[in-house]
Amino acid sequence: MKHGDFTALAAEYINRPGYPLEALDIIASYIKKTMGKDILDIADVGAGTGKLTESLSELGFSGFAVEPNDAMRREGIKYMNGKPFKWSEGAAEATGLESSSVDWVLMGDSFHWTDVPVALEEFSRILTPGGFFTAIWKPRDIEKSELHKSIEDEINKIVPDMKRVSSASSQHMKDMDETILSTKFFSNLFFIEVPYKVTMTTKQYMGAWRSVNDIRVQAGEERFQQILDMVQERIKHLDLIEVPYKARAWTVRAVIL
Repeated sequence: MKHGDFTALAAEYINRPGYPLEALDIIASYIKKTMGKDILDIADVGAGTGKLTESLSELGFSGFAVEPNDAMRREGIKYMNGKPFKWSEGAAEATGLESSSVDWVLMGDSFHWTDVPVALEEFSRILTPGGFFTAIWKPRDIEKSELHKSIEDEINKIVPDMKRVSSASSQHMKDMDETILSTKFFSNLFFIEVPYKVTMTTKQYMGAWRSVNDIRVQAGEERFQQILDMVQERIKHLDLIEVPYKARAWTVRAVIL
């Protein structure tokens, strides 16, 4: 398995939490008011198995779901089950969408995998004049839970040289203002942070852990199984696990060149 290759993990993604509707609704309202439009055409790029796509659908949006990984895209099409998003193969750097075809591009927990300058230029191309791009992450708010803090501490003991590559890593949040404004294509940054909690069954919780890419790659299969066994032991007395999250979203507006 390689960093960023989620082929073998696609089936477990159903266990991951969705995105808070409150945060997306606030951003959407801001965009609608700014653009003077009641209906927005949407593109969820790096859509994975459709977690963000589903949340957008619940808010009444339709549009495009673009995903480069065949296994993830198949799971997404199955998971969305006919909801009003057209799925296609493509990546942030080459979406395959027509120029000026959408009002709002989003990436959920995936912008850190992109070639940033190339992706931002591509988003500028597919956006209508003055359209918007949102990069949103939903890392666990580990410090809000003794259980999750203890699990993270134990992982660092099992893999002491761990360097997180996932969206849970604070390094992908650091300097995001500068990163997302680093080209000539976007300006007018709008930031929002929304804490929320998700209650999972033990099966869902372990499934979410099995879907993790960066720890698995760095730990190797033997140590990753050790981590899974440790997590299972920590939650064996629980029927439900409350997991605190913190959605953080950076939204920028396309510059009319």
